[in-house]
Amino acid sequence: MPELPEVETVRRGLAPVLLGRRILDADAHPSAKFRSATEAIGTTVTSLDRRGKYLLIGLDDGRRLVVHLGMTGQFRVQRPGQEPDPYVRAWWLLDDDQTLEFRDVRRFGRIAVVGDDLSALPTLAALGPEPFDDDFTAEHLWAAVNRSTIRVKTQLLGQRVVAGVGNIYADEALWRARVHPASRRITKPAAGRLRDAIVDVLAEGIDNGGTTLRDYRTVEGGEGANQHRLDCYGRAGLPCPRCNELLRRSVVDGRGTTHCARCQRR
Repeated sequence: MPELPEVETVRRGLAPVLLGRRILDADAHPSAKFRSATEAIGTTVTSLDRRGKYLLIGLDDGRRLVVHLGMTGQFRVQRPGQEPDPYVRAWWLLDDDQTLEFRDVRRFGRIAVVGDDLSALPTLAALGPEPFDDDFTAEHLWAAVNRSTIRVKTQLLGQRVVAGVGNIYADEALWRARVHPASRRITKPAAGRLRDAIVDVLAEGIDNGGTTLRDYRTVEGGEGANQHRLDCYGRAGLPCPRCNELLRRSVVDGRGTTHCARCQRR
């Protein structure tokens, strides 16, 4: 599933396509997950933001078009002569004659139009701090993780401790911080290392255009490059880049996990 770096890369790719453009027409798959796309007809796009893994497209009537990519969601600009795609779940005709499409093979994505009150989307409203914001501190991370006995990796994936971290970047950050993914408590020094590691791996993921393992694509149709720079995630059976111990694969609360038994002791 696309995580913060992938969604931020998509946001940056959409900005020159959408900002200032008026939406002349739209259509969508009849599913409740997508049909709200048509509610943006007649509005002009005024802003393009991101919250965690959600895209927030500001409209000139004060509402926002909210999009979650799910597992296979992709935005692309329709090119002349392209064949119809059965996996396009929504499209918007812009006033420059371009058509923006939302393609989603597995239909786990979601589109909604909401006002200022985000409580209509409880998962979005409950997100923790953004990792690049000042309120995401080592003290916050330490207190949030130790408030519960849930394993630290599972808490990161839950989005309430920090927004935007998924399986890939959780494994990477925990490895860098030398924190075992199944730990139920962390010390204050470990929280400091983990906070810095989360910020660093997400920033590097953005710089590298995201991680493409299968479905993720940029707005331009290209792949990210971060998959070539991973130290831990998906590398079980290969030597740890730090100590040469073979990385191990395990399952933590139902999620496939890679860690180093030597570097990340419980």
